Amino acid sequence: MGYIAHLSSHRVSHDAPLVRAGAVNARITATAVNQGRELTAHLLIKPHAANQAQINRTRLSSPREVLGVVRSVLFAPEDLALVKGEPAERRRYLDDIIATRSTRLAGVKADYDKVLRQRNALLKTAGAALRRGYRDSDGASALATLDVWDGQLAALGSQVTAARLNLVDELGDLIAEGYAGLAPESRPAQVGYRSTVASESRDPQVLEAEMLAELGRGRQREIERGMSLVGPHRDDLALKLGGQPAKGFASHGETWSYAISLRLAEFRLLRRDGSDPVLILDDVFSELDAGRREQLVRLAAEAEQVLITAAVAGDLPDNLGELSHAPLRRFTVGVRDTGEGRVSVLEPDDE
Repeated sequence: MGYIAHLSSHRVSHDAPLVRAGAVNARITATAVNQGRELTAHLLIKPHAANQAQINRTRLSSPREVLGVVRSVLFAPEDLALVKGEPAERRRYLDDIIATRSTRLAGVKADYDKVLRQRNALLKTAGAALRRGYRDSDGASALATLDVWDGQLAALGSQVTAARLNLVDELGDLIAEGYAGLAPESRPAQVGYRSTVASESRDPQVLEAEMLAELGRGRQREIERGMSLVGPHRDDLALKLGGQPAKGFASHGETWSYAISLRLAEFRLLRRDGSDPVLILDDVFSELDAGRREQLVRLAAEAEQVLITAAVAGDLPDNLGELSHAPLRRFTVGVRDTGEGRVSVLEPDDE
């Protein structure tokens, strides 16, 4: 469910491990009913080829068109990296929300990543020619090509940056409120956006001009380093507690509360857009103390549908009954030998 909502897994960095050993591909199918309309999304995951997607009986030109059919928000132990980890984790957090809300912007981000790879390849492979500059034809040609990539990087990067800035504006109060509810005795949480472009504008055209200027100022440094140093791929979501960086200054409990507040803000924002996402609590209770377990269940009671996984039944909190707005069903993951090999199956506990 998490994969079909985000086209990625929080467990692995690429798709190949998601396909069972010996299988040609993996299939995911999910049916969602939203505002009385039923849609069935199909994904075919191919470890060595492009994935394929379909909605009902219509083949899609890109799997990205599936985004938004099923919406989910995942709480998992890996979420600690949102606070303690590298900026890439926090950029992904923002980009996943943006992609869920806008397939167009998901495409913009994918195009930006392609241009970034091409520009980095030029900086790395044509470094000598770029350093010679206009003193010979190879240098002049390389600089002209770099100018083209600069224009495309700024045009796409400004849209990515503007979308992130607008999202951070929307998330700020939600994160602060969520954190205060989880850790009322702690310092207040604040969020901001740290950009390589020195502009507070949310206008993509203004940001594009600023990014082009910054690329010009930093060109020599990028040529020497052989990599792109300006753009949203170098930005970060700044998380603070009482004015101090949460990374390095938050206790373990505060870090967990902050991570949960980020996911809670994501859930509330998507719900505010008009449809309740499925809330997935993936083995998260094992990392929390009893008080935070029960508080998380109370927060989860806001959701229309909740999916909970636990490796040990004893990790489940005693107040799961508070999720009383829908029937509570329990399943155990079992293993079954089939003609195609050993597979995992869900077995209802009430049968």
